Amino acid sequence: MMVAPHHLAAEAGSRVLAEGGNATEAMIAAASTIAVVYPHMNSLGGDNFWLLDAPGESPTGIDACGGAAAKATIEYYRSRGMDAIPGRGPDAALTVAGAVSGWQMAFEHSKKRGGALPLSRLFEDAIHHAKTGIPAPATLANNALGKLPELRDQPGFADTYLYDGQPIACGQLHKQPAIAETLEKLAVNGLDDFYRGALARSIASDLQASGSPVCADDLARHQALSVEPLMLQVGGHRVYNMPPPTQGLSSLMILGIFERLGVESLDDFNYVHGLIESTKQAFRVRDSEVTDPAYMPTEARQFLDTGLLDKLAAGVNRKIADPWPDAKVGGDTVWLGAIDREGRSVSFIQSIYWEFGSGVILPDTGITWQNRGTSFSLDEQHHNKLVPGRRPFHTIQPALAHLQDGRVMPYGTMGGEGQPQTQAMVFSRYAMGGQDLQQAITAPRWLLGKTWGSDITSLRIENRFSGELYEQLRAAGHDVDIIGDYDEVMGHAGALVRHPNGLIEGASDPRSDGSAATV
Repeated sequence: MMVAPHHLAAEAGSRVLAEGGNATEAMIAAASTIAVVYPHMNSLGGDNFWLLDAPGESPTGIDACGGAAAKATIEYYRSRGMDAIPGRGPDAALTVAGAVSGWQMAFEHSKKRGGALPLSRLFEDAIHHAKTGIPAPATLANNALGKLPELRDQPGFADTYLYDGQPIACGQLHKQPAIAETLEKLAVNGLDDFYRGALARSIASDLQASGSPVCADDLARHQALSVEPLMLQVGGHRVYNMPPPTQGLSSLMILGIFERLGVESLDDFNYVHGLIESTKQAFRVRDSEVTDPAYMPTEARQFLDTGLLDKLAAGVNRKIADPWPDAKVGGDTVWLGAIDREGRSVSFIQSIYWEFGSGVILPDTGITWQNRGTSFSLDEQHHNKLVPGRRPFHTIQPALAHLQDGRVMPYGTMGGEGQPQTQAMVFSRYAMGGQDLQQAITAPRWLLGKTWGSDITSLRIENRFSGELYEQLRAAGHDVDIIGDYDEVMGHAGALVRHPNGLIEGASDPRSDGSAATV
C-alpha cells in the first residue's frame, strides 16, 4: 500500500508495488512523481529524509540534506548589506539540493536487497505527467497567486507559472517539459549525474547565472548520509525519527513528555493542553540546541534521557498555559509512506522549505531550488550560524513506530512547526488512545507557531472541537484562533499500519489531494 498527499503519486507507487517492486522502489517512483504534481511543495532542487524498515531489522535512515555553498559566508551576506539571509531569490538558494542523492542511496539500498526495476521504470509516471501535463491542484494555484508579489521577479518563476501574465489557475493544464527531460537524463546516465556529470555542469551554470553562490564544486562535494535513527520508548512502543539537523528530536520529546503527564482521555482540555505544553518544552530544547550535529556540543540522544524528560514533564503546568514567544520556523513539504507485501516499509519526507522554495527556477533543467539555507543565522554567536558546508536546520522529519503488539506504523505530515505536533496527535490518538487510523488522521487538529505559507504564531485550532474546549483553553491563557473545519494550514498527514497477520491499512488526509492506494 502507498499513501501520498496527491493521488497521482500514490498511484505511481502502487503501480510499482503491483509489478512486484519493493517499498523503496515504490517510494522512488512516488517521490519523483510528487515533485511533478506538487511542484510548489517539493522538487529535485530540495532535500529529503528516509526511514527504511524491514521485518527482523532495525530501521535505518538516509539523510539527504545539502550543505551551504563554499561562497556562502556571513561576510558574503554582510558585504551585500544584509542583516539576514533573504527568503527569496538567488541569495536564498545557498545550499546544495540533496533530494536526488537520497533517491540514489535508496536505489542502491534497494538493489542490494533484490530490487530489480530500473530508474527508467521508476520515473515513468513522473516523466509522463511532466510531459503531458497535470490539472493544477487548488493548493498550487492558491500559492502561485498568494505568493506572486514576492516571486514574480525571481529567475524563471514567471516563465513557469504565469500564463498570459496571470498565475496558473486551478485545473489549468500545467506541463513541465524541462523536468521530463531532466528525469530522462537521470534515468539514462544515473543519479550521480546530478552532482558530478553533465547535468551537474548545467545546473551549476544556471545557478551561477542566476546569482546563487552554489557552484559545481559544491555539488561535487555532496553525498547523502546513512544515519542511525533516534528511538524513544513510548507506552511500550518503539518510536523512531531522524536525528539532527531535523527536528525529529522534538517529535520524540513531545511524546516522551506527554506520556509522563498520564493523560488518558482524547480531545478534551487535558489532552489538548497537555500536548501543547509538551510541545513548548520540546521546542525550547530544539530552538536552543538543534543544528548540524557536527556543531552540536551535546549529542541528540542525551535529550531523550529519562531524567531530562521527567524534569521537563514536571515543568508542565496542568492548568495554565506557559507564555510562548514568537516561533521562528515554517516550511513546505510532502510526506509519503509505503509498505510492500514482504512487510518492508518506508517513511519519507521531501521539501523545498517555503512554497516554491527560493523561487529560482533553472531554465535548462526546470528545477526549482530550495531556500532551506534561510534557517541559518548571520549572528556569529548563534548556535545555527552560517558556515560553508554546514547543513541547515530542518523542520522535516519522517516518523515510524514498532508497536508493542507487532504492528509497524510509518506516518508523518508536512507543515513546518506543525509536523511534530501533528505526529504527536496521530500517534497518541491511534497507538495510545485506540482510535481508528483514519479517524486519527481526520480528527480536528491545532497548530502552535508557524507553518507553510503563514507568519501567524497564535494557537490555531480547527472549529470541530466542542465550544467548551475553546473557552477552557482561553481561560488557561492560550491565544486561541479558531479556523476552518479541515484547514490546509494544518498540513497533509498520512499513515500506514501493517498488522502481524499481514493486513495493511492506510489513511490519507482529507485536507490534501491524496489517497492511500492499494495494489
